[in-house]
Amino acid sequence: MRTGNEIFEHHLEVFGAGDIEGILKDYDDASIMVYGNKTWIGLAGAKDFFAMWLDDLIPSGSDFCVIDQVAVENMVYITWTANSRNYVFDYATNTFIFRNDKIWRQTVATHHRVKI
Repeated sequence: MRTGNEIFEHHLEVFGAGDIEGILKDYDDASIMVYGNKTWIGLAGAKDFFAMWLDDLIPSGSDFCVIDQVAVENMVYITWTANSRNYVFDYATNTFIFRNDKIWRQTVATHHRVKI
């Protein structure tokens, strides 16, 4: 069984590579992702959630920088910034909660702006 840090490091690696199939290996049908006022559930939800991120918000090759990372038991909390072709993310946070070797819950909050 992987630790939360190990799951998160894998997630960061495959997200940075734009590898949606690799990303989905860290989720299952019990996973829930929350961003803004929307919720995505299960593997189908994770696929749609990450298609949104990789196709538009932060495609592979974007500048992504983790500012801080805190890991406690089955949870990882990060703050980050990013610069993609369409957006500047001035500040953002993610919380990951792990269960049964998967990302069970994930929240994202961002302060970002459209590039002009």
